This record gives sequence, structure tokens and C-alpha cells, in this order.
Amino acid sequence: MQTRIRIGQGIDVHQLRKGLPLFIGGVKIDSPFGAKGHSDADVLLHAIIDALFGAAGMRDIGFHFPDTDPQYKGIRSTLLLKECVQTIRREHWEIGNIDATVILQSPKISRYIPAMEQKIASILNVHESQINIKATTTEKMGFAGRGEGIQAEAIVLLIGNE
Repeated sequence: MQTRIRIGQGIDVHQLRKGLPLFIGGVKIDSPFGAKGHSDADVLLHAIIDALFGAAGMRDIGFHFPDTDPQYKGIRSTLLLKECVQTIRREHWEIGNIDATVILQSPKISRYIPAMEQKIASILNVHESQINIKATTTEKMGFAGRGEGIQAEAIVLLIGNE
């Protein structure tokens, strides 16, 4: 049996709007602004889903969960992540680790990171040590720095056996 190792990366961006809820990594964040999107607009989970599908060679989140499909309107991204991991596991892939960064000027989210890592690890059925989340600002530059949007980037290592 030969071991396969694949790396995938994912990026997601959403606009921020006053009065919408803000979910990051499956955790509701206290904020007057939330992300606008077809689903719950959880940029971190969307970036992770893209990275997982990419590493498995299975296209992207929009292919599997199109924003033109009404069944995904307002759906929690935790459900999309759960379906994504079930899909890649059917192809005999397991998660080695995930490293992700959330780019957001405000609010500061560092106190939420342990809950995000725990939530993601639970959904993926992996140890929390396999999930690493970081947060950064853009020093008030660009759309994130002006508070217009939020971005997340994720890198995933998948391990499989043939």
C-alpha cells in the first residue's frame, strides 16, 4: 500500500455589513458587523473547505455547494464542512493538519480562537493539535483594514492510502 500526501490551499473573502451575524470557524463573534453571503458567510470554514477539496483534487466549494442553489441559502457552514470531510473520506483521505489565518481589522478575535479550533476539530473528528488558527490585521490598509470585508486563508495536508 502506497501512502499519498497532498497539500491544498483555500482563500475566501466576504463583505462586512452592519447588523448581520459574524460567524468565524463555526463560532458566533460579538460584533456590530457580520459577513454577507449566501450561506452564513463563515470565511474561515469556506477557506478550509476549499483547501480540503483542493488537496483531494475535487474542485472547490462553489462546485459542491453552489450559491445559486436555494438549499444552501442561509445554511450553517459547519454543515458544509461536515459534508466536505465525509466526501473526502469516501476517497480515503485523512487530515494531517490545517493551518489557517483570518484577516480582519476589527473586532479582535484572538479570545475566540481556542473555541474555533475545538469546533473545527470536533466536526472533522481530529485532535485539536491538528488545527492551527491565527488572526492578523492589515494595519488599516485595504478592504480589511477599512472594515469593508474579512478574508481567510487555509492550508491543508491530506494523507491517504491506496
